[in-house]
Amino acid sequence: MEEQKTVPDDKQPASALDEMDKLDEEQELAPIGDTRGEHDYHRFILNPAPSEGQLTVLFSGEGRTHPLHKIGPAIHDYVLVHTVLSGHGVYRTRGQSYTCRGGDSFVIFPGELFSYQADAEEPWHYVWVGFVGSNANALLDSMGVTPERPVVRGARLPDLRPLYNSLNDTLQRTDDPLLADLEGSGWLRLILGQLGRICRGNRTSSDLDTAAIDRQIEQAIRFMSLHYTQPVSIDQLSRTLGYHRTHLSRMFKRTTGLSPKQYLMQIRLERAQTLLSDTSMPIDQVASAVGFNDPLYFSKKFKDWAGASPSTYRKELPQRDL
Repeated sequence: MEEQKTVPDDKQPASALDEMDKLDEEQELAPIGDTRGEHDYHRFILNPAPSEGQLTVLFSGEGRTHPLHKIGPAIHDYVLVHTVLSGHGVYRTRGQSYTCRGGDSFVIFPGELFSYQADAEEPWHYVWVGFVGSNANALLDSMGVTPERPVVRGARLPDLRPLYNSLNDTLQRTDDPLLADLEGSGWLRLILGQLGRICRGNRTSSDLDTAAIDRQIEQAIRFMSLHYTQPVSIDQLSRTLGYHRTHLSRMFKRTTGLSPKQYLMQIRLERAQTLLSDTSMPIDQVASAVGFNDPLYFSKKFKDWAGASPSTYRKELPQRDL
């Protein structure tokens, strides 16, 4: 974990927090050095073999800081989550300040300028995890955690603390680094799952309704994407997903702009377009492969959608490429 100290803790003036509020965020960032001496307790554990995937732990740790201990201003290229166990301090980003206490977690996002500082009287004790991954930002966003809303408040520490402890212990198993990396990503998911439940509990009824509708539509789209080669009726879709037909149709069109039947047709025609472009399959086989029993009906629908019949579309492909 990268940390910085500008003035010795025992010489920090009482008005230091006020002075630091005036910090120009455009100033050149100073290098961050080894600050283990600024903690009563400090534990930093690197992942011995970080992989590339949807979620990969880079490091984890725990620290109990000295009064007014400060990190930043700095920018990271990974996500860093701190969960406060006791004491308190202030996290700053995007011109906002957030006071965080025991049970609160603050999230530092890649590419975002930030700083955070322990309280002068009751400095915080926190645990942390840094991670990257192709799914990291999307997952946090789905939880409702964004650069504009970077703090999750009110975690049950008896539930969350053991997960951090297990993550730290896992990363220290250097006898099998690949297994440590795999297990570490699992503990990270459990930590984020706990934070996600808190975010969900903090949502308004309107937010929950919107989230439920989004899940319904995502399930419907996923079902059609998997079964477009087969006969699919709206009644069958509704029964399979457990929703009322009228409700599903109304919410689906409100969200996508298309009825479920129109959306299914679009999936089939897009798949047909790919087969016409990438294979030499006969037109009737293309039609059957995307769920049309009647090749003539398929040709008519494809022409209405693409502006050319399937055979004409295929003949014009070289010109389209040019």
